[in-house]
Amino acid sequence: MAKDGETARVHATAVALGSRALLLMGPPGSGKSDLALRLIDRGGVLIADDQVMLSREGQRLLAAPPDRLAGLVEMRGVGIVPRPFVRHLPVVLILDLAESVDRLPPSPDEWPRQCLLGVHVPRLPLAPFEASAPLKVEEAIRLLAGGDGG
Repeated sequence: MAKDGETARVHATAVALGSRALLLMGPPGSGKSDLALRLIDRGGVLIADDQVMLSREGQRLLAAPPDRLAGLVEMRGVGIVPRPFVRHLPVVLILDLAESVDRLPPSPDEWPRQCLLGVHVPRLPLAPFEASAPLKVEEAIRLLAGGDGG
């Protein structure tokens, strides 16, 4: 089992919605940066693009950017661009970027969980290029919070 202070680097993108972090995971070209930019446009804040440093603090998994990538996000067709960023927010959801997803998934308490550094985080498949993807992410966070969104 992982101990407090243990870290890992993962191939992912992380975005903050309020005080919560989301990990966007998928292979290269799966839409991680694109979805992150759309979430940022809706009020989210960049944590890290392409690589995320995870650390364990008690039963929380914290996300931060590697120093050399802090504040940078890929805007495909434009380049690597700077954006405001935050560090060390608790990861509450992993979005598994996929081309297709189940029409009606189980309730949030039945979502599968992924263990990272000994912390089990809910995981939800999401089609990132759908126009409604940012709304679906916000609703998933609201459902995880017990429906209050706070």
